[in-house]
Amino acid sequence: MTPDRLSLRALNRAALHRQLLLDRAPMTAGDAVRHLADLQAQAPLAPYVGLWTRLAGFRHEALKDLLTERAVLRAHLMRNTVHLVDAADYVRFRPLYQPLLARHLAGNFGKNLVGVDLAELAAAAATLLSQTPLTRVELGARLAPRWPDHDPASLAYAASHLLPLVQVPPRGLWGEPNQRAAFFLASAWLDRNPSASPDPAGAAEQLVLRYLAAYGPAARCWSTAHGRATGRSVREAWRSGRSSG
Repeated sequence: MTPDRLSLRALNRAALHRQLLLDRAPMTAGDAVRHLADLQAQAPLAPYVGLWTRLAGFRHEALKDLLTERAVLRAHLMRNTVHLVDAADYVRFRPLYQPLLARHLAGNFGKNLVGVDLAELAAAAATLLSQTPLTRVELGARLAPRWPDHDPASLAYAASHLLPLVQVPPRGLWGEPNQRAAFFLASAWLDRNPSASPDPAGAAEQLVLRYLAAYGPAARCWSTAHGRATGRSVREAWRSGRSSG
């Protein structure tokens, strides 16, 4: 081992430190969510455990308040599972993953959507989901009369792949009913539109640097997958970030 190379133990400790898992950090819940870019939240209460593990003095009220104040949200982001993410980060990063979600939709539900105009479907679902939160079953039932020859569940899943949606409280709130997984149009929930990024290259750069700060170094497989999703390689983003920093 040369002086400029980390030992496996040092690399392990550095990774744990970046992920806030070496010691409990004196950090707020909001700062921790931003540092980590997102937290797995498919199980609605999992982020409370994740933050309690990482933060000194964490109390569940802190995250509950952030959710009800819409400062953080629960939504599909880096893949089609629910993540807890800072609201501003969601607006910034969500457009980067639309091509990936579109490919996932085609691969998993494409055969059930033959003959469906996806733009028309997205517009119809957006109208419904800007008015009231709906579960996938409820959304599928409301879309079915317009496409009676297609599977309602596939119509609803298509909407969740095509549109930026938030899984709204009370799901995700500690001590509240968490059974109903209802979605609402993100632009209506946040009063900001996460469908298009004014600076996709800058957003991709920030995503790479944030990932490396919280989880780096990146494995080659992640680098390749990220490049396909965002259109920018980790190497390009890293060099750009260093030159601008």
